Amino acid sequence: MIIDTHTHLYAEEFNADRNSLIQKAISNGVKKFYLPNIDSTSIDVMHNLEKEFPENCFAMMGLHPCSVAANVEEELALVKSWLEKRKYVAIGEIGIDLYWDKTFLKEQQHAFRTQIQWALDYNYPIIIHCRESFNEIYDILTEFKTLPRAIFHCFSGNTEQANKILALGNFKLGIGGVVTFKNSGLDKVVEQIGLEHLVLETDAPYLAPVPFRGKRNEPSYILEVARKVAQLKNVSVDEVGEITSKNSDFIFNN
Repeated sequence: MIIDTHTHLYAEEFNADRNSLIQKAISNGVKKFYLPNIDSTSIDVMHNLEKEFPENCFAMMGLHPCSVAANVEEELALVKSWLEKRKYVAIGEIGIDLYWDKTFLKEQQHAFRTQIQWALDYNYPIIIHCRESFNEIYDILTEFKTLPRAIFHCFSGNTEQANKILALGNFKLGIGGVVTFKNSGLDKVVEQIGLEHLVLETDAPYLAPVPFRGKRNEPSYILEVARKVAQLKNVSVDEVGEITSKNSDFIFNN
Protein backbone atom coordinates (compact mmCIF):
# COMPACT_ATOMS: atom_id res chain seq x y z
CA MET A 1 0.00 0.00 0.00
CA ILE A 2 1.09 3.55 -0.74
CA ILE A 3 -0.34 6.65 0.93
CA ASP A 4 -0.52 10.03 -0.76
CA THR A 5 -0.05 12.41 2.16
CA HIS A 6 -0.75 15.57 0.16
CA THR A 7 -3.07 15.92 -2.82
CA HIS A 8 -5.55 18.53 -4.04
CA LEU A 9 -7.94 16.05 -5.64
CA TYR A 10 -10.82 18.50 -5.19
CA ALA A 11 -9.12 20.98 -7.57
CA GLU A 12 -11.00 21.99 -10.71
CA GLU A 13 -8.26 20.40 -12.83
CA PHE A 14 -9.85 17.05 -11.95
CA ASN A 15 -13.49 17.96 -12.61
CA ALA A 16 -13.68 15.95 -15.84
CA ASP A 17 -12.23 12.64 -14.62
CA ARG A 18 -11.73 12.78 -10.85
CA ASN A 19 -13.51 9.55 -9.93
CA SER A 20 -11.81 7.44 -12.58
CA LEU A 21 -8.39 8.75 -11.55
CA ILE A 22 -9.06 7.93 -7.92
CA GLN A 23 -10.27 4.44 -8.78
CA LYS A 24 -7.22 3.89 -10.97
CA ALA A 25 -4.93 4.88 -8.11
CA ILE A 26 -6.78 2.66 -5.62
CA SER A 27 -6.49 -0.32 -7.98
CA ASN A 28 -2.73 0.37 -8.15
CA GLY A 29 -2.36 0.21 -4.37
CA VAL A 30 -2.76 3.87 -3.42
CA LYS A 31 -5.34 3.53 -0.66
CA LYS A 32 -5.36 6.85 1.20
CA PHE A 33 -5.39 10.44 -0.01
CA TYR A 34 -4.90 13.32 2.43
CA LEU A 35 -6.50 16.59 1.34
CA PRO A 36 -4.99 19.88 2.55
CA ASN A 37 -7.31 22.86 2.62
CA ILE A 38 -6.41 26.12 0.87
CA ASP A 39 -8.90 28.76 2.06
CA SER A 40 -12.62 29.50 2.27
CA THR A 41 -13.12 28.66 -1.42
CA SER A 42 -11.90 25.07 -1.16
CA ILE A 43 -13.73 23.88 1.95
CA ASP A 44 -17.03 22.74 0.42
CA VAL A 45 -15.53 20.88 -2.53
CA MET A 46 -12.99 19.20 -0.23
CA HIS A 47 -15.73 18.08 2.18
CA ASN A 48 -17.81 16.75 -0.72
CA LEU A 49 -14.92 14.63 -1.97
CA GLU A 50 -14.37 13.22 1.51
CA LYS A 51 -18.06 12.25 1.70
CA GLU A 52 -17.85 10.54 -1.68
CA PHE A 53 -14.76 8.50 -0.73
CA PRO A 54 -14.96 8.17 3.07
CA GLU A 55 -12.57 5.20 3.19
CA ASN A 56 -9.93 6.88 1.05
CA CYS A 57 -10.07 10.69 1.25
CA PHE A 58 -9.33 12.55 4.48
CA ALA A 59 -9.75 16.30 4.92
CA MET A 60 -7.49 18.74 6.73
CA MET A 61 -8.38 22.27 7.77
CA GLY A 62 -6.12 25.29 7.47
CA LEU A 63 -5.25 28.49 5.65
CA HIS A 64 -2.62 28.23 2.91
CA PRO A 65 0.04 30.97 3.10
CA CYS A 66 -0.60 32.02 -0.50
CA SER A 67 -4.17 32.84 0.53
CA VAL A 68 -3.07 35.06 3.41
CA ALA A 69 -3.92 38.70 2.69
CA ALA A 70 -5.44 41.73 4.40
CA ASN A 71 -8.52 39.66 5.38
CA VAL A 72 -6.39 37.11 7.28
CA GLU A 73 -8.46 37.37 10.47
CA GLU A 74 -11.66 36.63 8.57
CA GLU A 75 -10.12 33.53 6.95
CA LEU A 76 -8.61 32.35 10.24
CA ALA A 77 -11.97 32.77 11.98
CA LEU A 78 -13.54 30.48 9.39
CA VAL A 79 -10.82 27.86 9.92
CA LYS A 80 -11.39 28.03 13.67
CA SER A 81 -15.15 27.68 13.26
CA TRP A 82 -14.69 24.47 11.28
CA LEU A 83 -12.23 23.09 13.82
CA GLU A 84 -14.95 23.55 16.42
CA LYS A 85 -17.61 21.84 14.26
CA ARG A 86 -16.00 18.53 13.29
CA LYS A 87 -12.89 16.37 13.33
CA TYR A 88 -10.05 16.63 10.83
CA VAL A 89 -6.88 14.61 10.33
CA ALA A 90 -4.55 17.61 10.43
CA ILE A 91 -4.19 21.37 10.23
CA GLY A 92 -2.84 22.23 6.82
CA GLU A 93 -1.57 23.34 4.69
CA ILE A 94 0.02 26.15 6.65
CA GLY A 95 3.35 27.96 6.53
CA ILE A 96 5.09 30.79 4.72
CA ASP A 97 5.53 31.35 0.99
CA LEU A 98 7.84 34.17 -0.13
CA TYR A 99 8.25 32.98 -3.72
CA TRP A 100 5.33 34.86 -5.23
CA ASP A 101 4.88 37.83 -2.92
CA LYS A 102 6.41 39.19 0.29
CA THR A 103 3.68 41.79 0.86
CA PHE A 104 1.93 39.90 3.63
CA LEU A 105 4.91 38.33 5.40
CA LYS A 106 3.80 39.56 8.84
CA GLU A 107 0.28 38.26 8.24
CA GLN A 108 1.70 34.91 7.07
CA GLN A 109 3.82 34.67 10.21
CA HIS A 110 0.78 35.47 12.35
CA ALA A 111 -1.37 32.86 10.57
CA PHE A 112 1.37 30.24 10.90
CA ARG A 113 1.85 30.82 14.63
CA THR A 114 -1.90 30.86 15.24
CA GLN A 115 -2.50 27.58 13.41
CA ILE A 116 0.41 25.82 15.11
CA GLN A 117 -1.16 26.74 18.44
CA TRP A 118 -4.52 25.40 17.29
CA ALA A 119 -2.85 22.14 16.31
CA LEU A 120 -1.46 21.88 19.83
CA ASP A 121 -4.86 22.74 21.32
CA TYR A 122 -6.68 20.10 19.25
CA ASN A 123 -3.84 17.54 19.20
CA TYR A 124 -3.61 17.60 15.41
CA PRO A 125 -0.51 17.29 13.24
CA ILE A 126 0.46 20.16 10.93
CA ILE A 127 1.33 20.12 7.26
CA ILE A 128 3.91 22.81 6.50
CA HIS A 129 4.21 24.67 3.21
CA CYS A 130 7.66 26.24 2.83
CA ARG A 131 8.78 28.11 -0.26
CA GLU A 132 11.74 30.50 -0.19
CA SER A 133 11.10 30.74 3.56
CA PHE A 134 13.04 28.05 5.42
CA ASN A 135 14.64 30.41 7.94
CA GLU A 136 11.39 32.25 8.64
CA ILE A 137 9.56 28.97 9.23
CA TYR A 138 12.33 27.43 11.31
CA ASP A 139 12.50 30.52 13.53
CA ILE A 140 8.79 30.29 14.30
CA LEU A 141 8.92 26.56 14.96
CA THR A 142 11.72 27.04 17.47
CA GLU A 143 9.62 29.60 19.38
CA PHE A 144 7.39 26.77 20.63
CA LYS A 145 8.43 24.67 23.62
CA THR A 146 6.51 21.73 22.19
CA LEU A 147 5.48 21.09 18.60
CA PRO A 148 2.79 18.97 16.97
CA ARG A 149 3.61 16.00 14.77
CA ALA A 150 4.35 17.45 11.35
CA ILE A 151 5.10 16.88 7.69
CA PHE A 152 7.39 19.31 5.92
CA HIS A 153 5.42 19.18 2.68
CA CYS A 154 7.22 19.11 -0.68
CA PHE A 155 10.62 19.17 0.96
CA SER A 156 13.22 20.44 -1.51
CA GLY A 157 15.96 21.72 0.78
CA ASN A 158 19.48 20.48 1.44
CA THR A 159 20.71 17.82 3.88
CA GLU A 160 21.56 20.37 6.57
CA GLN A 161 18.03 21.76 6.45
CA ALA A 162 16.59 18.24 6.50
CA ASN A 163 18.54 17.37 9.62
CA LYS A 164 17.49 20.62 11.33
CA ILE A 165 13.85 19.77 10.68
CA LEU A 166 14.18 16.18 11.86
CA ALA A 167 15.92 17.33 15.03
CA LEU A 168 12.75 19.20 16.02
CA GLY A 169 11.08 15.94 16.97
CA ASN A 170 8.13 14.16 15.37
CA PHE A 171 8.67 15.57 11.88
CA LYS A 172 8.63 13.75 8.54
CA LEU A 173 9.74 15.02 5.14
CA GLY A 174 7.18 14.94 2.34
CA ILE A 175 8.82 13.63 -0.84
CA GLY A 176 7.09 14.15 -4.17
CA GLY A 177 7.80 14.52 -7.87
CA VAL A 178 10.75 16.88 -7.34
CA VAL A 179 12.88 13.88 -6.31
CA THR A 180 12.66 12.64 -9.93
CA PHE A 181 13.82 15.94 -11.44
CA LYS A 182 17.30 15.65 -12.90
CA ASN A 183 18.91 18.73 -11.35
CA SER A 184 16.84 19.21 -8.20
CA GLY A 185 19.51 17.78 -5.90
CA LEU A 186 16.77 16.20 -3.78
CA ASP A 187 17.88 12.74 -4.82
CA LYS A 188 21.23 13.30 -3.07
CA VAL A 189 19.42 14.40 0.10
CA VAL A 190 17.07 11.40 0.10
CA GLU A 191 20.06 9.07 -0.25
CA GLN A 192 21.33 10.40 3.09
CA ILE A 193 18.04 10.41 5.03
CA GLY A 194 16.59 7.22 6.50
CA LEU A 195 13.29 5.93 5.14
CA GLU A 196 11.85 6.20 8.64
CA HIS A 197 11.85 9.98 8.16
CA LEU A 198 10.00 10.10 4.82
CA VAL A 199 6.42 10.14 3.58
CA LEU A 200 5.27 10.20 -0.05
CA GLU A 201 3.02 12.76 -1.73
CA THR A 202 1.94 13.97 -5.16
CA ASP A 203 0.74 17.55 -4.53
CA ALA A 204 -1.52 16.76 -7.50
CA PRO A 205 -2.34 18.44 -9.82
CA TYR A 206 1.07 20.11 -9.40
CA LEU A 207 4.69 18.90 -9.68
CA ALA A 208 4.17 15.76 -11.75
CA PRO A 209 7.16 13.42 -11.59
CA VAL A 210 9.31 12.37 -14.52
CA PRO A 211 8.28 11.05 -17.08
CA PHE A 212 5.13 13.20 -16.73
CA ARG A 213 6.86 16.42 -15.73
CA GLY A 214 5.05 19.50 -17.01
CA LYS A 215 1.72 17.69 -17.26
CA ARG A 216 -1.14 17.51 -14.80
CA ASN A 217 -0.10 15.41 -11.83
CA GLU A 218 -2.41 12.49 -11.01
CA PRO A 219 -2.88 10.23 -7.96
CA SER A 220 -1.33 7.12 -9.52
CA TYR A 221 1.85 9.02 -10.42
CA ILE A 222 2.95 8.62 -6.81
CA LEU A 223 4.18 5.21 -7.94
CA GLU A 224 6.92 7.00 -9.89
CA VAL A 225 7.98 8.76 -6.69
CA ALA A 226 8.01 5.44 -4.82
CA ARG A 227 10.11 3.83 -7.55
CA LYS A 228 12.64 6.64 -7.47
CA VAL A 229 12.95 6.50 -3.68
CA ALA A 230 13.31 2.71 -3.85
CA GLN A 231 16.11 3.11 -6.38
CA LEU A 232 17.89 5.71 -4.24
CA LYS A 233 17.59 3.59 -1.09
CA ASN A 234 18.35 0.31 -2.88
CA VAL A 235 15.22 -1.37 -1.55
CA SER A 236 11.98 -2.66 -3.09
CA VAL A 237 9.01 -0.45 -3.92
CA ASP A 238 7.00 -2.61 -1.51
CA GLU A 239 9.39 -1.73 1.31
CA VAL A 240 9.17 1.97 0.47
CA GLY A 241 5.38 1.73 0.50
CA GLU A 242 5.32 -0.17 3.78
CA ILE A 243 7.69 2.11 5.69
CA THR A 244 6.36 5.43 4.36
CA SER A 245 2.78 4.31 5.00
CA LYS A 246 3.72 3.47 8.59
CA ASN A 247 5.27 6.93 8.88
CA SER A 248 2.09 8.49 7.50
CA ASP A 249 -0.08 6.58 9.96
CA PHE A 250 2.13 7.84 12.78
CA ILE A 251 1.66 11.46 11.72
CA PHE A 252 -2.07 11.30 11.05
CA ASN A 253 -2.89 8.72 13.72
CA ASN A 254 -5.24 7.25 11.15
